[in-house]
Amino acid sequence: MQTERIDTLVIGGGQAGLTMSHRLKQRGIAHLVLERRRIAERWRSERWDGLMFQFPNWSVRLPEFAFPHSDPDGFSDTAAIIAFIEAYASFVAPPLRCGVEVTRLRRDATGFVAEIAGGSINARNVVVATGPYQRPSRLALLRDHPGLFQVHASSYKNPAQLPDGAVLVVGAGASGAQITDELMRAGRRVFLSVGRHNRLPRRYRGRDLFWWLAEMGVDETPVEQRGPTRLLPVISGAHGGHTIDFRCFAADGVTLLGRVTAARDGVLEIAPDLATNIANGDAYYATFLGIVDEFVTARGLDQPEDPLARVRLTDPPCLTAPLATIDLRTERINSVIWATGYGLDLDWIEIPVLDADGAPRHRHGVSDVPGLYFLGLQWLSKMKSSFLSGVGDDAAVLADHIAARG
Repeated sequence: MQTERIDTLVIGGGQAGLTMSHRLKQRGIAHLVLERRRIAERWRSERWDGLMFQFPNWSVRLPEFAFPHSDPDGFSDTAAIIAFIEAYASFVAPPLRCGVEVTRLRRDATGFVAEIAGGSINARNVVVATGPYQRPSRLALLRDHPGLFQVHASSYKNPAQLPDGAVLVVGAGASGAQITDELMRAGRRVFLSVGRHNRLPRRYRGRDLFWWLAEMGVDETPVEQRGPTRLLPVISGAHGGHTIDFRCFAADGVTLLGRVTAARDGVLEIAPDLATNIANGDAYYATFLGIVDEFVTARGLDQPEDPLARVRLTDPPCLTAPLATIDLRTERINSVIWATGYGLDLDWIEIPVLDADGAPRHRHGVSDVPGLYFLGLQWLSKMKSSFLSGVGDDAAVLADHIAARG
């Protein structure tokens, strides 16, 4: 087996790994970036065709590299984001090897050993930059249901991929909401299972959500001040960007459901929590509007009032008289899309640095194991750590820490 040695090894060739390389090059630190497939692989193979990025064009940037666009308030498709990351890779010119997967990471007397096909790489430092969306999560309730097409949101491509008939979307986060909207516009009958969620406005008082987060400094909130919720906001960049309102979905023909809790012989049991989940989402939304209003008043900003943002449609029948069960055959539901999020997949790290849930133990990306770092995770150090515009700050801190090790 062939063995190489390098000062710092970066695992992952997405925006986090490329940004880490940029910061290491700026400090003259010898390093190597390994990517198991292609640059920005998850953007290429784990996104659906019609996905529109949830961040407005003006907010998309990487260190010393601006996102090219003609419409600052518009939203870009996946192809544009991939092209941007590829262009950034050309700008950074990292020492990169694609098609090389690390199958095992362990320690030895000199530092770390990353095992790859046909050999290994020894490194004094390792930065794990494999992103927050690694292992698709889905319920096992319908695992053995015959004749039912099932796909996780990471493998969903477009409505034509699905067999004829109605579609059940499980999960009402940003992906589930945007996929539901796409299916509805394609003329599909859709059932949407809505769990706990944090609903926020796309725009308010003339500004995009992310403008307010930056203007108020909310996106700089340190992880130590993070609230108890771990839910991501339900927002969409589709069709020019619009606020997600599940009552609007229902008005357009979507049947809202509570959480799916059990399944037997094609009959799903639905939790009686739909009204509560919708109400909690409304409360989160209203709280944010109130915070913005207070900020505008305190700063004396010239931002017009937006009374339409508080207009609420009448509760639809599926909310006032929610279904307790649903029969897949009776409703001709032939497809299920599991928009149920992701988990981490770090089992290949054979170093005692993961907690009982498989998440890395670290402080702002610096683990308890000297020389081992993590980058690109949600809330690594602050709210915007996993944003394209935020990963560079964390990478700079880690690069400084690596440089200080001598």
